[in-house]
Amino acid sequence: QVQLVESGGGFVQAGGSLRLSCEASGGSFSGYTMGWFRQAPGKEREFVAAIEWSGGRTDYVDSVKGRFTISRDNAKNTLTLQMNSLKPEDTAVYYCALTTLDGSRLYRVAPFYNYWGQGTQVTVSS
Repeated sequence: QVQLVESGGGFVQAGGSLRLSCEASGGSFSGYTMGWFRQAPGKEREFVAAIEWSGGRTDYVDSVKGRFTISRDNAKNTLTLQMNSLKPEDTAVYYCALTTLDGSRLYRVAPFYNYWGQGTQVTVSS
């Protein structure tokens, strides 16, 4: 059973940066696509970024392109989301997720992911 644990959330002023990490345990995650999602109060969970198994291809929602970078270290079973130029609208609980579907593809749909972390709060003040 894969377990995912996020860390790195916090409070930051607009324009600042945060680095989220997700550590996987209970099995190797090297063959699987991983993703980051976020959920703001009163809103549905939203796709943020995804990375295929080798780290060679990534996908981002338009609102974070050029500001966020997803990466992975398969040797350390760690997924990272570097968030720069943060905006108040980035405020949300951020979740990492893993899908056991084809690891060479990228997925934006939350139900395609079958393992989730508990989430980490990111708050950006204006």
